[in-house]
Amino acid sequence: MSTTPDVAPNDLLKTLGDGEVLALDSEAGRSTIRFTVKPEMCHTGGIAQGGFVTGWIDSAMAHACIGRFGQGFWIATLEIKISFFRPATPGPVVAEGWIERAGKQTVFLEGQLKDEEGRVLAKGTSTVRLVPLTAA
Repeated sequence: MSTTPDVAPNDLLKTLGDGEVLALDSEAGRSTIRFTVKPEMCHTGGIAQGGFVTGWIDSAMAHACIGRFGQGFWIATLEIKISFFRPATPGPVVAEGWIERAGKQTVFLEGQLKDEEGRVLAKGTSTVRLVPLTAA
């Protein structure tokens, strides 16, 4: 069941380009987040720096985990790989993330970044470990 969460804006998502969670499906472990590629995020030629592209996809994959497992975990990235297909240029982009397979502690994630026309700009995979948060 897809839902749009009613949560306060996240400072990290704002920093990454006014990120807005469009959908979070806890059953399927999927998320969709819209970001804005700003000119100051771009290098010569008006192309978004790859670290931002990686951050957008990583955020969507992490939100997929949060949707499925809740906020009682620190999502520790063990490995991330991003393949760039087309340049991301100023304007809106949409990052999608989903759980490909999950164990008790290790989760395999996939994600992609699309432009306004739905063209895939980049794809990513990540392996994360769910680390329970403990009270200090």
